[in-house]
Parts: sequence; C-alpha cells; structure tokens
Amino acid sequence: MYRGLIKRLIDIFIALIFLTLFSWVLLIIAYLVKRKLGSPILFKQDRPGKNGKIFKMYKFRSMTDTKDKDGNLLSDAERLPKFGKLLRATSLDELPELWNVLKGEMSLVGPRPLLVEYLERYNEFQKQRHEVRPGITGWAQINGRNAISWNEKFNLDVQYVHNYNFSLDIKILFLTVKKVFLKDGISAVGEATTEEFKGDKK
Repeated sequence: MYRGLIKRLIDIFIALIFLTLFSWVLLIIAYLVKRKLGSPILFKQDRPGKNGKIFKMYKFRSMTDTKDKDGNLLSDAERLPKFGKLLRATSLDELPELWNVLKGEMSLVGPRPLLVEYLERYNEFQKQRHEVRPGITGWAQINGRNAISWNEKFNLDVQYVHNYNFSLDIKILFLTVKKVFLKDGISAVGEATTEEFKGDKK
C-alpha cells in the first residue's frame, strides 16, 4: 500500500507544509539569485520522469550566462560563482522541485531525474530507474552523490526501485539532511558537478 497512495499522500503533505512554513526562505533565495546572478531566477529544464515521461523540472538558477568573445557559453566551472556553489552545496537550489512534487511529477525520494538525452543511452538494467517517480533526493545521493561512478549510481537507483518502503524513505530523508550539512559528494573529481554519462550497453 505504501508504494501507491500512501507515499503520494506523504509527498503532498510534506511539500505543502514546507512550502507554507518556509515560503519566506524561497523568497529570500529568489531575491539573492536575482541580485547576484540576474534573470531568470528559475532554471527550467526538461527531464524524464516515471516511465520516461518528460516534464519540466524547476531549480533555482546557480550559474551565470557568461560567454566568450565568440558568443559561446563558458564551461560550467567558469559559470559557477561562489554564490552558485553555495546554493548547490546546501541543496537550496533544489527547493523549487517541491512544486514538481505537488504536481505529481516527482517524489521526495527516488532516483534523481537526469538529462533527456540519457534515455537512449541506458541499457535494460539502467532503464529500471524510471519505474518510479524521480526524487529530490535518493539512495544514490546519500551513498556518494556526484562523487561515485555512473555504474554505482545506477546500481543504487535500481536497488531502490526494487526495495523501497516507508522506513527506507525516512532513512534517506534523514541522511540527506546530514549529507547537506557535511557538504559531502557535491561534485565529481575535476568536475563542477559530474561528468556526462556516455552510455553503457553492457
């Protein structure tokens, strides 16, 4: 029963409570993003959800639009200022995803929604991560986040799909708070966040 209605009701309840009690936090962050990084305040991008259905995911903007002399965007590392790094380190940039949770496109806990172009690069095992709603946090996020390999992430994602329950979700939520305070696994070695997934058909 938890995997159906109860998990969804918990998602809605927690998202509504958080958005109601901490709306002032979102307003302050929005003001700071506008002042330090400019418009738009929100970063919007298509991501695949449950069963690969595409939805528009919302995050607070953390990068600038700085370009080189030829009009090309600079690398992620060059466009990620100290304020953007702070937003990512504290996961405050993820807060607008609570709106995606209310809409039923995401869950509080589940495999993180990745890029749409990765869909055709997954093997049959990796595709199983899309059998559930993607999450704001997940089993892979508390076990290394961006500091582990893609294969490790996908193994953890599929483990979650087959084994999640109420107690595991609560454990993940509490450990996520701990990870945020420790600022653990924010980026891969040598990357601003993580390297691109090129595909693994094995």
